[in-house]
Amino acid sequence: MRMAQIALVDDDENILTSVSLFLEGEGYQVQTFTDGVEALGVLADNPPDLAIFDIKMPRMDGLELLRRVRQSSNLPVIFLTSKDGEFDEALGLDLGADDYIAKPFSHQLLAKRIKAVLRRAQPDDADLPAGESDQKALVRGSLTLDPNRHACLWNGKPVRLTVTEFLILQALANRPGYVKSRDNLMDAAYDDQVYVDDRTIDSHIKRIRKKFRVVDDSFDGIETLYGVGYRYKEA
Repeated sequence: MRMAQIALVDDDENILTSVSLFLEGEGYQVQTFTDGVEALGVLADNPPDLAIFDIKMPRMDGLELLRRVRQSSNLPVIFLTSKDGEFDEALGLDLGADDYIAKPFSHQLLAKRIKAVLRRAQPDDADLPAGESDQKALVRGSLTLDPNRHACLWNGKPVRLTVTEFLILQALANRPGYVKSRDNLMDAAYDDQVYVDDRTIDSHIKRIRKKFRVVDDSFDGIETLYGVGYRYKEA
């Protein structure tokens, strides 16, 4: 199987060296960049399978880099940050990051997060021969979800979702009218070994709604049941 390609963007040379050596030892191909400006063109022209962005960098920080990447790509992104505050996490997830790890971190933890995000980015049966892994598109009224391509349409118009957003929406749309707790949605979108809190799910739901309202300002397909969870409205 082809080795997954990872882009690592961080202005700390020690992190670039130690993390890239570790990931190469785990079987990944790694490109390193010292800031967002250096990385942006490469990410646009030759996107990897996954990118890891530090938040605090000179010239262009990780948040601005993600803003620009998200204008044209659903590239899976994990944030690294040394900042201690909920604001950065909420903002990063609101911009469309797929995961978030605070420094200092262990290489083993990073490896688990990378594997989880890459696994979520592929169909469950992606290792089957061509033609045998096709999954039927899910259609719920105006909504169409194609799990083979992680493609989403609303009234025929594309809605660009990250891997995590797609899996959360798919979990809701699979059973319209049924309430999914935040724990249910965590299980659907995250690896068992990855813990996220309720605010993380709320941030993803907020961003999903925002993306749908770009193509339809009347979108109200996801209902909040306060203290319980979320559900997809039946057509």
